[in-house]
Amino acid sequence: MEGLQLDQIKLYEAGKLDEKVWRLIRDNIRFPDASMGDLKSQVAANRLAEKRLEEILLRYTRATVEQAIERIFDQTEASCRAVVAQWPDGVYEAHSLFAGSPLDGNQPVEIKVRVIIKGSDVIIDLTQCSQQRRAPINARTLAAPLIAYKALTTPTEPINEGAFRALKVEIQEGNYMMARHPAAMASWGRTLPTVVDTIFLALEPVLRGKLPAAHMGVLGGPVVFFGNDPHTQQAFVTQSIEGGGWGGRPTGDGESASVSVCQGDVRNAPIEKMELRWPILVRRRELRTDSGGPGQYRGGLGLEVEVEGLVEGQWSLTDMGRQQYPPWGIEGGKPGATAATLMKLPTDGAFKPVSVVRHMVPAGTAAIVATAGGGGWGNPLHRELDRVRQDVLEGYVTIESAARDYGVIIDAQTLEVDAAATAGRRR
Repeated sequence: MEGLQLDQIKLYEAGKLDEKVWRLIRDNIRFPDASMGDLKSQVAANRLAEKRLEEILLRYTRATVEQAIERIFDQTEASCRAVVAQWPDGVYEAHSLFAGSPLDGNQPVEIKVRVIIKGSDVIIDLTQCSQQRRAPINARTLAAPLIAYKALTTPTEPINEGAFRALKVEIQEGNYMMARHPAAMASWGRTLPTVVDTIFLALEPVLRGKLPAAHMGVLGGPVVFFGNDPHTQQAFVTQSIEGGGWGGRPTGDGESASVSVCQGDVRNAPIEKMELRWPILVRRRELRTDSGGPGQYRGGLGLEVEVEGLVEGQWSLTDMGRQQYPPWGIEGGKPGATAATLMKLPTDGAFKPVSVVRHMVPAGTAAIVATAGGGGWGNPLHRELDRVRQDVLEGYVTIESAARDYGVIIDAQTLEVDAAATAGRRR
């Protein structure tokens, strides 16, 4: 399941393709046609970039280009430092949890963040996060603190090396996020975005009123079903990344059904494409009512996707990181709904919660992937009455949640707000 590790072996040597390495890669990929097409595209993109860089060097000379690069780096660093210099010095901490694995006694994985601000310098200390685990839930990434820092300093400016000169990241080998070889590596799609959220949470005292609540905390909810199609006699893999809810913000509700920051090019697969290419039936893809965390600005809604496999095959339905620990609210907002994965065999009367990998099932088995909602921002009792009513009309919030979480009483027949009852309830 780990695949191959080809340590610094060149695919091209002096511009010429090494056919042996090409075949080695191709022969060890489940779906080589699509994957090798992607690889060719990456090679072509690099060659185009090389050509454009040569054109710039010939036009302006190497010395001028290098000087311009350093100037850009210096200006970017200065912009980032100017933002941080406005923050009060201090040490700011926060932590969050992931579900563990039976291989590790189901002990939760802790993400503990310390952000140290001194002048215009920032240290993000991740050394107190859990140590690496036996289970395939480890990661190896420094990207999360960089993403968080960039988002907090110059989020709309282009990225370059100067953006991170004033940032120091402390993380040791053997850490859950810096696991040593040969630790089993997986689940980076839940690690990175949650670390970003946790860094934001640590800085809430510094940036009060400016940060969003937590989002679904993973790249997306994966729909993964694979097997062999008896009609085409070919192997297939159904894969879609389903979005979830993002946290409420100081200026508005969180986005619904959106994928995370891990890979900017990820989209969910269109239902028509899924059903045409693979032997499946998508029964529904819908927003999850009441999944957004209540708040003055509501968290975004998660999705609920139900898929039936029309042939025998294998499902992978595992913990998406937010099945036990919901996305938190801030500034008085409440948590969003947790994620869930469920399955129903043809002989079952109802869906049951499952956590399975490459689990063989008969034709007619259905699965549900339900993604988490975003946390709420601000006190739900401060949400405008018209916004709550509109959420009920849209099906985002039930009448029961309107009363329970927002203190807004809505008549079930007329769907109008009972102003007097609402005032009493909110008091």
